[in-house]
Amino acid sequence: MFPGIVAQEKQEKVITSGSKLTYEHDYLVKLGEMAPDFKIIEDSGKEYMLSDLKGSVVMLQFTASWCGVCRKEMPFIENEIWLKAKEDGLKVIGIDRDEPLETVKSFKKKIGVSYPLALDPGANIFGLFAVKKAGVTRNVIIDREGKIIFLTRLFERGEFDEMKAVIFKELEK
Repeated sequence: MFPGIVAQEKQEKVITSGSKLTYEHDYLVKLGEMAPDFKIIEDSGKEYMLSDLKGSVVMLQFTASWCGVCRKEMPFIENEIWLKAKEDGLKVIGIDRDEPLETVKSFKKKIGVSYPLALDPGANIFGLFAVKKAGVTRNVIIDREGKIIFLTRLFERGEFDEMKAVIFKELEK
């Protein structure tokens, strides 16, 4: 059984955390739901709403400069996903957790990625998708209609390859 299929089955198990329902890996969203809408402010200064990207396949990559797993994963996203599919309707946006613009720009340069990084003051965007105190390394894949079609936590090669397959299959539609 593939990790994503296991994740889908486990995702149905709901844990009550205060007044919010949480799913596996402290997600507040699940597969098949519409992605919450929010304002994106890229490191370049460009601003738009997630809903403005309807019609594109979107990969939200939650990250931070202090996150070792994020640093490990980002070059794989750059080389195996972004550079191969950016001309095919894929939008990759790194959502940088609660760091100032200069830190985000420096982080992006050091890691060597060309996809946009967006600011997330107070981790408020992160908090739409997962419990705020949960670990940052996660990816959310959203289809052209705005539905969540894949979720990851941490960086595991098998799951990453499965996520890539989901992205490229969605881009073919």
